[in-house]
Amino acid sequence: MTRQPIAFYYGDGQIDRLSGFDKVVLQADFYSTQELGLLREQGVQTLGYLSLTEDVGPPAPWHRPKRNPDWGGAFVRCSDPRWVAHVVDQARNAMARGFNGLFLDQLNIEFTYPEDLPHLLYLIAAIREEAKPEYMLANRGFGLLPQLADLVDGILFESFSARWVDTETYAPWPADVLETHAEVAERLLGLDVDLYVCDYADDEELADFAHRRAREFGMLSFVSDRVLSRI
Repeated sequence: MTRQPIAFYYGDGQIDRLSGFDKVVLQADFYSTQELGLLREQGVQTLGYLSLTEDVGPPAPWHRPKRNPDWGGAFVRCSDPRWVAHVVDQARNAMARGFNGLFLDQLNIEFTYPEDLPHLLYLIAAIREEAKPEYMLANRGFGLLPQLADLVDGILFESFSARWVDTETYAPWPADVLETHAEVAERLLGLDVDLYVCDYADDEELADFAHRRAREFGMLSFVSDRVLSRI
């Protein structure tokens, strides 16, 4: 059986289906050490989810007043050493449980909290140094380039061609956004990192468009629903 390059799945179980991928991004708390070991034995590289600029936990001193309107997490101050320690501890725990690596999410803060970009780079470097993941995949983080490419092994272009508009609607990006994304993709192709795409679609036509466009830019793709519940 030919393996697919990557899957993003935020449910639990489904070990048999996940074994058909080279890499799988999973919620770190949803899988036991035994389950991760089964995937490893089948040659699957498991990456634990890790949010670097949002916190869904209880109120904490590193929280900013604002929250993400889509998912409810509190935005954080990346410069707070207590947040750095908290995230590094999460990374260490994920690796100790049997993950091969980490998926670093919520990196696109260049338009919201640009003053935190240097601190975010420091946090990523600390994760690499302290948790020692075999593989780190960054979600976007274009405001951190080119330094980000020296710290991670791969970059994901989330929602490169197709997006979720609301809980029930999916669509391709407008032409001007697709053009802008193409320009970013050309920039990414000049970096020494693996390149992936995760797009969102609810029908075969939109999914085919997303896969085809990713191939045109030399990126490996995966298509799912808004909450990443499909494999």
